[in-house]
Amino acid sequence: MRNAAQVKMQLMAKRERGTGGLIKLKNCRYWYAQFYDKHGKQRRVSTRFVVKAKAQGFLRNLIVANERGEPFVGDVRKIHYESLRAALLHNYAERGNKSLETYANGDETIWGLKAVDTFFKGMPATRITTDAARDFASDLISKGAANGTVNRSLALLRRMLNIAREDGKLLIVPKIRMMEAGPARKGFLPKEQFDSLLAKIPTNLKPLIVFLYYCGVRVGEAEQIDWSQVDLKAAVIRLAQEQTKADTARTVPLPDVLLGMLELQEPKEGLVFDSTNLRKAWQVACDAVELGKLEKIEGKKDKRYTGLIVHDLRRSAVRNLVRAGVPERVAMAISGHKTRAVFDRYNIVDESDVVEAMRKVQGKRAKLSVSSVKSLPARRTRSS
Repeated sequence: MRNAAQVKMQLMAKRERGTGGLIKLKNCRYWYAQFYDKHGKQRRVSTRFVVKAKAQGFLRNLIVANERGEPFVGDVRKIHYESLRAALLHNYAERGNKSLETYANGDETIWGLKAVDTFFKGMPATRITTDAARDFASDLISKGAANGTVNRSLALLRRMLNIAREDGKLLIVPKIRMMEAGPARKGFLPKEQFDSLLAKIPTNLKPLIVFLYYCGVRVGEAEQIDWSQVDLKAAVIRLAQEQTKADTARTVPLPDVLLGMLELQEPKEGLVFDSTNLRKAWQVACDAVELGKLEKIEGKKDKRYTGLIVHDLRRSAVRNLVRAGVPERVAMAISGHKTRAVFDRYNIVDESDVVEAMRKVQGKRAKLSVSSVKSLPARRTRSS
């Protein structure tokens, strides 16, 4: 005759075959989820939870995924960061994302991924948790990274975890919380300051800097432009679809000052703009005209730079175009902004703009007052 323990085990097995159950293995602190997949095969996986209530939540998610026909998630401990990273890069390549970069040695990366690599290298997927992401963000902040920079890296981490979820490698994706977005950069150059800066820029870089300042083209787009795309007679450069971040071909008009530079440039073949040592030359020039500052770092060869950045030329171009009376839709077509929200962040409003606005209002009201006075009937005088 069967004892009570055997009956209980049999009932448990029957219940698990239908709905799944939790079991504890000998000498293991974690609960294991056990269930049958849609093919009738028994599956068992560690929940990685000690608390039974949390393990039950994990089990429920497993069963829901099984009912939906989603792939079975195996032992997550076998999945490491490098596997998640490789899937992310493959996804970027599939989508033709322009931010995917390839080094000279053939290695691929994405801007913002290096910081993620440094922190999570070799880490099992089970340790990439909400707390780990929070520690990662804190580590970047402590090293002086801006919130926007941190969010860029966190977005990549979140994307690779979601891809793993879509591929059936992970069942549960931890919550990745972003930092509060910082204010938009206010860096831009009035014409007088730009002329002073340009005088300090090496000759080989002057055409590129002028192009960025007047036209607001991205540096990566400018670096790809070939002479075959330049029409000096029409004073335009025609960017191909595959060269632009927005995957949209566009025509960029050339200012007279740049047109003169390009007419003198020889030979007219190959790439148009030289960007050799752009970052270093830019920092040195900005430091010379007090638009930036280069400071020595104790114990290090490299210097720390703070101040105006090359990308601020794009902001300057957008602002200058709008202030010159160019319709915003046309300005967006020149700079290559696809969304109004991003364009507005570049269309910087400063103190001089609001002061000038009030002057215009006052000028208009003054004209109205004068016209109103002229339209009043002549004042009657008392007869003596």
